[in-house]
Amino acid sequence: MSLHVFDPTAFRAQFTAFSNETTYPTPTLQGYWDMASEIIAPYDNFALCGSALQLALNLLTAHQAQLFTVIAAGNTPGVMTGATEGTVSISMQPPPTKDGFTWWLSTSPYGAQLRALLVAKSAGGFYIGGAPERSAFRKVGGAF
Repeated sequence: MSLHVFDPTAFRAQFTAFSNETTYPTPTLQGYWDMASEIIAPYDNFALCGSALQLALNLLTAHQAQLFTVIAAGNTPGVMTGATEGTVSISMQPPPTKDGFTWWLSTSPYGAQLRALLVAKSAGGFYIGGAPERSAFRKVGGAF
């Protein structure tokens, strides 16, 4: 199991929106990477490994950076459907997804790419433990 670490030079080359070191200092990006590695384990595993895991962690780091930039600018991720000035009322569209994680990922293009990667890597589902026969239509050796 190899540990994936943050490489700021490679990250900035891959995601040029974050290439300005004044706006996005390396310690800030490292913090976003640390948050990302709490959501996606930075160790190679059966589902994500090698360059796919590095891409997933970089996409999640870029997603975090994008969301924090939007929030720092005073905006809220999501779709506003109405606003009132007197007594301040704001209406937001409910997430058009099945779960909150999918909606959260859909709030930036980097999150949408990450979701596509995760869906592609998990196609067919995962099988953990048990007899080998339970993961197939036939028994071991090809017999029914």
